[in-house]
Amino acid sequence: MTLSTIVIYVALAAILLTLITYYGLGKKDHPLMSYVQNYVGAFFIFSGWVKAVDPLGTAYKMEDYFNQFEFVFEETWFSFITPIFPILTDYSVGFSVFVIVFEIVLGAMLILGHKPKFTAWALLILVIFFTVLTGFTYLTGYVPGDANFFSFSDWGAFNENNMKVTDCGCFGDFIKLEPLVSFKKDLVLLIPALFFLFKSKNMHTLFSKTVRNIVVTVTTLGLTYFCISNFLWDIPGNDFRPFKKGVNIAAQKQLEEDAVANVQITEAVLTNKASKAVTVLPYSQYISSFKDYPKEEWSVDYNQTEPTVPHSKISEFAIANEEGDALDEEILGSEEPMIMLVAHKLYGDASPSTRIVKDTTYRMDTIFQRDGTMITQRSISSVNERTEDYIDYLWKDYYTERYDEVIKPFVEAARSDGLKVVLAAGGDFERINDFKNDMGMDIEYGEADDLLLKTIVRSNPGIVLMKGGKLVDKWHFKQLPKFKEVKESYLQ
Repeated sequence: MTLSTIVIYVALAAILLTLITYYGLGKKDHPLMSYVQNYVGAFFIFSGWVKAVDPLGTAYKMEDYFNQFEFVFEETWFSFITPIFPILTDYSVGFSVFVIVFEIVLGAMLILGHKPKFTAWALLILVIFFTVLTGFTYLTGYVPGDANFFSFSDWGAFNENNMKVTDCGCFGDFIKLEPLVSFKKDLVLLIPALFFLFKSKNMHTLFSKTVRNIVVTVTTLGLTYFCISNFLWDIPGNDFRPFKKGVNIAAQKQLEEDAVANVQITEAVLTNKASKAVTVLPYSQYISSFKDYPKEEWSVDYNQTEPTVPHSKISEFAIANEEGDALDEEILGSEEPMIMLVAHKLYGDASPSTRIVKDTTYRMDTIFQRDGTMITQRSISSVNERTEDYIDYLWKDYYTERYDEVIKPFVEAARSDGLKVVLAAGGDFERINDFKNDMGMDIEYGEADDLLLKTIVRSNPGIVLMKGGKLVDKWHFKQLPKFKEVKESYLQ
């Protein structure tokens, strides 16, 4: 589905709502205003709903923005506001639920005409908030990697690889919009937002104030519960991400890699560092004359053909053990069923500690036996103790309980039945090894990008059943069935 398709569907829904408002409910004073109310209201309800099915996705996107804002403002006169962004990051899930519920409820308030003045102001503020996010996303494409966003004199030609947040998340994972398209969408939405602000007295109101209050209250409570249920107790029922149940990850990854390998560079985009003048050359011409554009004076970017298969997170499926050996090939290439535990973050606090380490020195003695043969025997020469600094991780009780009560019994049953189990975790191996030692699970451990793991399953830990490179099923740890049930359903 594209944005154009969404616009058409919302327009049709708005026409139907306006006919009901006009003929069924007799609100005939301002039909154009009614239509705009219904259109924007329906648009916001749809936009919010596709995010409500996966509020963690919006929370992760908010974290990306907060991290970037902290970095951007840290080097400016506004550095005094940077401490707020880590706080917002810590509460990104709650912030996500609030914004999603507010967006949908605001859409319902527009259709009902509830509290017109408040609704108009709330809409304007929300649209400005979205416009700032999408505008920042798009405009960072003009900012080179070594420049600050507010150093406008350092801006150069647009390069999508410069964008710090590549997708605004306006429709969650349901549809990915180009940053410029998202920005233009929000600029357009500013028009009806201002229209409502100055013409709020012309907005239709449906039903009585009591009925409207009941609808808004019930909607708010119901949506809050729905959002929370989609991450706290279970994974989203509607999965718009690439790692859906039934997807053959191995085959899709190969298709995406082949498509990237067949991409052709078509043009070189050269920017003069002094004058900012841009020169575009066919790639073959640039290759033959690149000496005329020294790196000291020119920066170069490339235009290329689009891959025939769109890139997704599946292309980035990579898991490695402590030695750096790839586990993803083993996971995707195995024809036998296996369990992959997914933990994008191992929750615990690092505590600097010391320990006594014994260094043993050995000596080698040569011994002649009676038969004349010679053997070498090793014996201890000395044992010295020394103090070593190390990081001890104090795991959160709520987190280890998830493993002790749910994961370990499942893993033990799976291992007893001959299944391979791998835990893919975000973070470095110092943390992973400490967790491994404390948990005592006899399984293989691997390191992976936390964003990849967040995309695979919205649960920490999450449980994924793989077979022949295919994602057979996945579960939230609170909804994990007994291994016996999994075996009966999938492994017979």
